[in-house]
Amino acid sequence: MAKILIIDDERAIRNTLREILEYEDYEVEDTDNGVDGIALIEKNDYDLVLCDIKMNRMDGMEVLTETLAVKPDLPFIMISGHGTVETAVEASKKGAFDFISKPPDLNRLLITVRNALDRGSLVSETRVLKRKVSKVRPILGESQAISRIKETIDRVAPTDARVLVTGANGSGKELVARWLHEKSNRANAPLIEVNCAAIPSELIESELFGHEKGSFTSAVKQRIGRFESAHGGTLFLDEIGDMSHSAQAKVLRALQENKITRVGGEREIEVDVRVVAATNKDLLKEIELGNFRMDLYHRLSVILINVPPLVDRKDDIPLLTQNFLEEICSEYGMPVKKISDGALEALKSLPWTGNIRELRNMVERLISLSDKTITDNDVRSFANPAGPVTAMNGSAAAAPQTNFDQFANFQEYKDYAEREYIKFKLEKNNWNVSKTADDIDIQRSHLYSKIEKYGLKRGE
Repeated sequence: MAKILIIDDERAIRNTLREILEYEDYEVEDTDNGVDGIALIEKNDYDLVLCDIKMNRMDGMEVLTETLAVKPDLPFIMISGHGTVETAVEASKKGAFDFISKPPDLNRLLITVRNALDRGSLVSETRVLKRKVSKVRPILGESQAISRIKETIDRVAPTDARVLVTGANGSGKELVARWLHEKSNRANAPLIEVNCAAIPSELIESELFGHEKGSFTSAVKQRIGRFESAHGGTLFLDEIGDMSHSAQAKVLRALQENKITRVGGEREIEVDVRVVAATNKDLLKEIELGNFRMDLYHRLSVILINVPPLVDRKDDIPLLTQNFLEEICSEYGMPVKKISDGALEALKSLPWTGNIRELRNMVERLISLSDKTITDNDVRSFANPAGPVTAMNGSAAAAPQTNFDQFANFQEYKDYAEREYIKFKLEKNNWNVSKTADDIDIQRSHLYSKIEKYGLKRGE
């Protein structure tokens, strides 16, 4: 049975509405002022509120605004004896479901109530389904580093402390950010993600803070920025080390004052946002080079979480591999393939320059090309994507042997392996950089940096 609250300072209106709604089997409560109405809303769970606009002590619009700031999904129907188009428009802008004039038409009232309750139910169901669909993957691993990260998340998540997550590409920084949100008091509010490296520097401010219509050539309408969209929730600024200096200054101001101004606008907008940032760069080194603001670094790094590369937690590889096997085989609709102990040891011996992301891709490749049981020979055959593969029988020709004596240290070998892998993928995709970036799951800007770093050229 739906529970409805009536807030109106006219006893006759309250009694009339109560009789109509109770006759339709709704559970009804009422009060004659907005202050008590807000107190009742905070104390009880209502499915709908009918609220008068002109009241003593507190205006109905104030009740609407204050309530929706706390319970944004609660449907409001505003009622008034002085109804005008302007009043109805203002009520809708503030979040009211509908507006009804006094005295209310019986049929119009019941239809509006029914529609408002249906909409409230749909919103609740959608939120539940979204939570189920977007269920956060677990952070897998039993190594000391991962255990320490899990413990830190449990301690820090319930607070509003800002967190800076560092680590190499593919190591799992985004997963840490998601769990910080999931275990926080803001879990029911949105988690808004912004990849600062993927947005051109000239557009990053509009993306973060929004813009007013006409503020620049292509601003044909007003746009709400990510800070406003994340109000009440968490804003995840991924690859913040790639953010432009002007955007850094505005983000710093937003963190200091909890206010933002849209591009081309003058009005300050208050925002309640918890910021989690991530980067694969050494920000202290970037500060020395003049690429990152020190004051912003200290604002962001209240809590520091470093996600180790996979090569530093190789004992977690068997657990991760088994999880990926089950997950990918389930997606393919096939029985879960077995993997031998020798294959797991072979996986542990690989350099893993792409970290967790590379391991998942490797497991998917092994599932596609191996027989029912994945062996160490399969790992050796398919570890190098540039090696010739015969897909018909799942076997591979021997990959060319590498002279490991040519590498002075492990870093030199990692650079060599990464260069050869990127070169192979670029040639496979006919040097289509966007397609290659999607293929190997890195940002296009990062791929351009790698091409420049290794001096790769077409037709080399």
